[in-house]
This record gives sequence, C-alpha cells and structure tokens, in this order.
Amino acid sequence: MKKSTLINAELSYLVATLGHTDEITICDAGLPIPQHVQRIDLALTHGVPSFLDTVKVILSELQIEAVLMATEFAEISPEHHQALLAVLEQECLTTGKSIQIGYLSHEEFKQRTAQSRAVVRTGEYTPYANIIFQTGVVF
Repeated sequence: MKKSTLINAELSYLVATLGHTDEITICDAGLPIPQHVQRIDLALTHGVPSFLDTVKVILSELQIEAVLMATEFAEISPEHHQALLAVLEQECLTTGKSIQIGYLSHEEFKQRTAQSRAVVRTGEYTPYANIIFQTGVVF
C-alpha cells in the first residue's frame, strides 16, 4: 500500500505523468469543466473535500512553479484567498522554490481550464475557490 499522503489512484497517476509546464485545475463544486478535459471528481457533499485540503495534498506530491486564480477570488472570498496565499507561501519555504502568482478574470479563468490536463473538482462551496497549477521541476 502507498505510504505517501496522496492515495487517490486517479490523482496519483495524474501527478506521476505530468511534465514541466503542464497545467491542472483544482476547483470548487460549481466550476464548469470542459468536455474534453479529464474530470477527477472528488466532491462528496457540501465542503467535502475542501478546496484547501485538496490543494495541500496535491502540493505534497507535485512541484509547481506558477499558479493562476480569478481576480474575483480575492474580491469576493478574501479570507479563503488569504488562506490559499499562506499555503503557497509555506510551500515556497518548504521547497526553497518561488511560485509565480497570476490573476485573470473569472471568464478568462474558465477558458484557460481548457488547457488543463485535468480538472479536480472538490466539494468546496466558496465562490471562486479555483486555481490552476503549472508544474515545475524538482531539480
């Protein structure tokens, strides 16, 4: 049995097959997911699993170099946005690598998800709790 934090088979396979600059999206329960993009649906019920818990588990296995979020996230859900920034800051301290943070409108964000290798849907009900991870390298 796998010892690391991430035990979901689909997510584990996805992380293992990502290359440098590939993108994945982690989203709330309401984000529309393009038909051609792999959907990994973790949502069980309202808030389970949470967006931040899912982000933390994925970060435990995936090196990222950049993230994209909707500007509306910071405006409409500032507490969750700040909590996410704190998680990203801790990731930088843990790995010793910087993470570029970018913003675009929610409409542009939804269009950008079409470039993702997969979209991971959580049970999060916080408005605009969505992020696109761009993978980095560990060396």
